[in-house]
Amino acid sequence: MPFGLINAPAVFQALINGVFQDLLGRGVIAYIDDILVYSTSMQDHVRLVREVLARLQRHHSFVKLEKCEFHRATVTFLGYVISHQGVEMDVNKVRAVTERSALATI
Repeated sequence: MPFGLINAPAVFQALINGVFQDLLGRGVIAYIDDILVYSTSMQDHVRLVREVLARLQRHHSFVKLEKCEFHRATVTFLGYVISHQGVEMDVNKVRAVTERSALATI
């Protein structure tokens, strides 16, 4: 589907869901063009990263290396900071709300 069409994001999401169908929720989270690979061990992580890259290649898709981050303990993903400690809001995303001054008039 050509870029610029209103339903292109939905079509692309459907493609990504099809490519990673059996891995979604089992080490892979994918939202449009953001793909997050997670695991409990480095061995599993390397295996999953290789599988994700191989599937992208088989489907004639590619990643821009300069936009990729590999083997990170903490990542920012869709406005959240995700680490082994859990999921937190990205403070940079909520700063405008938390630092807003109180309303002076009604």
